[in-house]
Amino acid sequence: MPGMMERIKQFAKSPQGRRTAEQARRTASDPRRRAQAQRLLGKFRGQRGHR
Repeated sequence: MPGMMERIKQFAKSPQGRRTAEQARRTASDPRRRAQAQRLLGKFRGQRGHR
């Protein structure tokens, strides 16, 4: 049974994996999406010390 990293590599080489990677690149290049992701990460980082 292949390990987790091997399965990820296989997925990345598959047509579905390539489509997913391209969609992630397009989403990351959109300024509104990037700002939205930064705000979300800021919320997570801010909550770490409050537990």
